[in-house]
Amino acid sequence: MAPGLPTAMDRPHFIGIGGAGMSGIAKILAQRGARVAGSDAKDSATAQALRALGVTVHVGHAAAHLADDASCVVVSSAIREDNPELRRAAELDIPVVHRSDALAALMDGARPIAVAGTHGKTTTTSMLAVALTELGREPSYAIGGDLDAPGSNALHGAGEIFVAEADESDRSFHKYAPEVAIILNVELDHHANYASMEEIHESFQTFVGRIVPGGTLVISADHEGARELTRRLDGSVRTVTYGESADADVRVLSVVPQGLKSEVTVELDGAPLTFTVSVPGKHYAHNAVAALAAGVALGVPAAELAPALAAYTGVKRRLQLKGEAAGVQVIDSYAHHPTEMTADLEAMRAAAGDARILVVFQPHLFSRTRELGKEMGHALALADASLVLDIYPAREDPIPGVTSELIIEAARAAGADVTAVHDAAEVPGAVAGMAKPGDLVLTMGAGDVTDLGPRILDRLSN
Repeated sequence: MAPGLPTAMDRPHFIGIGGAGMSGIAKILAQRGARVAGSDAKDSATAQALRALGVTVHVGHAAAHLADDASCVVVSSAIREDNPELRRAAELDIPVVHRSDALAALMDGARPIAVAGTHGKTTTTSMLAVALTELGREPSYAIGGDLDAPGSNALHGAGEIFVAEADESDRSFHKYAPEVAIILNVELDHHANYASMEEIHESFQTFVGRIVPGGTLVISADHEGARELTRRLDGSVRTVTYGESADADVRVLSVVPQGLKSEVTVELDGAPLTFTVSVPGKHYAHNAVAALAAGVALGVPAAELAPALAAYTGVKRRLQLKGEAAGVQVIDSYAHHPTEMTADLEAMRAAAGDARILVVFQPHLFSRTRELGKEMGHALALADASLVLDIYPAREDPIPGVTSELIIEAARAAGADVTAVHDAAEVPGAVAGMAKPGDLVLTMGAGDVTDLGPRILDRLSN
């Protein structure tokens, strides 16, 4: 059975409770019987879903929102020191717990699978959660995105397996002690916290060192950053590699597109195994193979898990179809790193045939744009035309000289058709003026560009 309520977390208060990672932990604690409260900058469907579980969610941040008898205050790395609720916690001498420590406490006593990597964590975690649920394993899970409804990013299950994303961005994945760890890829990102690939590799090595004795590392055999990490390991952890490389332990023999699905054949234990992945693109197929290898490492029979993976039909913001109007499909993509952008655009190109692909791209973070803006521009050259919005700052302050123009200039130099749009309210009209029946429109980025999908559909309908 899954573990119960962690000590000292029976009355937690979450600052930023509406975030993907925070809301999942709050949900699991509420399902385990905790009296959960929190605050967020704005109301949301996620907040409403938490309220339906009995969670108190305040809109806005104020010292008065923190109850005097809160057992702890849970924060993420995005919460600043001048937050009034955090200051009030210090006055009341209430312990402050980082989100990663709270998640680690929830996984204590379970059989954790921790999914790490620069890209693909949410998809792979979701695939495992859905497939294990399909098999009646009743896993607990914490995902960085909703499966099919607000608040579906986490669940307290009765089974022994706990599947969770392991976030490298702030090194918080060093807190977990998984029985099985997945590393999908290793690239330089999160430039505010990592200055070099050397630091990235050191951080992932620390994560690998947290695997429990007798545990397993599942890692890509194709991605050069992952291969380099494997070369650096001392062999003390059982390692299972996967991919198309000839030396992969779980070798991908083929990925055959079938519209918005793929048929995948792998060689596992010397025998071929074919199954369906219900989302398009080779990178999603490889995520499914990583999920398969991890489940097998935990003792789930491959012959059962492989067909169950087809039950995964997507997660919100990961090539999610928002709707169709006037013969134009609008799809939402969370891609915000050049590798992710390229993968999603290539997947849509393979699935779309001769259809035009139009992109509405919103860069995410000034630091990422400064370091990777040129590569983002090159990725946009895979689209037929793109609108580029101003940078979504998230937790960062502006950096002088860093604007979306860095991306636009690089895209145009690569031959792309790119237009700058500084006011998001102009996007629906601009798309309606560009789109023709049969086109695909992708809203792309990790910020609030996702909100434009319904507005584009409304404009197309009219």
